[in-house]
Amino acid sequence: MPRSTRFWMLAATLLLATLYVLPLWHIDLHAPQYPEGLGMTIRINTIEGDTPYDLDNINNLNHYIGMRAIVPDEIPEFRFMPWVLGMLVALGALTVVVARRALIYTWIAGVAAFGVLGLIDFYRWGHDYGHNLDAETAIIKIPGMSYQPPVIGEKQILNFTAASWPDVGTWFALAAVACALMAVFVARPAAARRAERVRLTNREPAAARG
Repeated sequence: MPRSTRFWMLAATLLLATLYVLPLWHIDLHAPQYPEGLGMTIRINTIEGDTPYDLDNINNLNHYIGMRAIVPDEIPEFRFMPWVLGMLVALGALTVVVARRALIYTWIAGVAAFGVLGLIDFYRWGHDYGHNLDAETAIIKIPGMSYQPPVIGEKQILNFTAASWPDVGTWFALAAVACALMAVFVARPAAARRAERVRLTNREPAAARG
């Protein structure tokens, strides 16, 4: 395969590896009593507040509605997601060395599945926290009210406006997939040229016999 294929796959692999340090998603909460807002950043292995006090403040607010506290160490996904990412980065590195289109397709499918399953799990996590409330400890009780944050976009929850949007790490992951697609694009002409050479080589002996 041409060097350009390896270059694009190397770029894709390096971009994906940045998810170890870049945030994936961000949730903002704004209300009159918090004019500066509260924020949470979701990373590959944890959730953290935008300030040292934001996560505690959010958990204190959640206590009023009977929502259990957000404790990053108790969320199992944060323990295995770095390993899944590591396998995808390793597969990307192997693809750079081997440079086979089948491996590129496998890598793209793996990254896409990782992203889709991550969004599904994010929705499931928000649904669980927003609907499974402790009515006995809740101070604010509104029958039929749920407090699930949006996966993406904005939503009014009581007097809070919750906004959930992709952060820079997600955009880097999408850029990684785009680079891998470029690797496929530049590999196809090379594969076609090889196939044509093989076809012509196979015709030469037949022509010689004729």
